Amino acid sequence: MTVTVLFFASLRETLGTGREQFTLPADVRTAADLRAHLRERGPAWAQALAEGRAVRVAINQVMADPSMPIPPGAEIAFFPPVTGG
Repeated sequence: MTVTVLFFASLRETLGTGREQFTLPADVRTAADLRAHLRERGPAWAQALAEGRAVRVAINQVMADPSMPIPPGAEIAFFPPVTGG
């Protein structure tokens, strides 16, 4: 299944990309699975998307729980929490 993954703010800067499109491995079914899969890309990815680190995720522009399934053709966005003021 092909998806589009977006990275915003400090994640975009740290990872050196703001957008990617790729085919998910068969075992990547949820937002948490995708985050874990991306951490395997190397040290910068492991640190930026570390478990316990405050990173929000949206699937098709709707805030998502980590256990939310990824539908075919989805747009998944990762971003740090935003504060107002």
